[in-house]
Amino acid sequence: MNTNYLIGGLLVVLVASVLGVALYAGMGPAPGGGSGEEIEEFPTEGDADDGTDATLSDDTEPFSFTIDDIEECGETCRDVTATLDNNQNGTATDVTVYIRIFAGEGNTETGDVVWEDIEDVGEMDAGGTHTTTKRVELSLQDGRSVERNNGWITILTTVESDDTTVTFQESRQVA
Repeated sequence: MNTNYLIGGLLVVLVASVLGVALYAGMGPAPGGGSGEEIEEFPTEGDADDGTDATLSDDTEPFSFTIDDIEECGETCRDVTATLDNNQNGTATDVTVYIRIFAGEGNTETGDVVWEDIEDVGEMDAGGTHTTTKRVELSLQDGRSVERNNGWITILTTVESDDTTVTFQESRQVA
């Protein structure tokens, strides 16, 4: 047997093995994981100044946030449509929505973030709404992390404005 063929065959097997491990571990050109904007500081309700409780009606939160629709766009991809409502009696200014998705039910450990993004809403009139659709694409590694947590994710959403900050947390079983 020719030594060149043997070495060439071993080299092909080695390269294929390394690429397979890299794809399995979520490194390299694995699909997904490229959507969203990285959040350096994630505010929470506790970070808020004294809020705008005086401008609220019926003891409601200044904002409400709902997930309206989730459409599958691939094995580890979902198009998520959500609506933000301004429940205040006045205009909300400089509104920004921070979203983080974690693997696991009730889990908000920073090391378990599988997706995050920021939505600059700007100004919202009293009683106004803002609806947006975001594509949530997970890497294969992040998808496996969700799978290892029995398909559970936790969505942490913070709505920050000039006057107040509200944080919402929801867990869903998605797989």
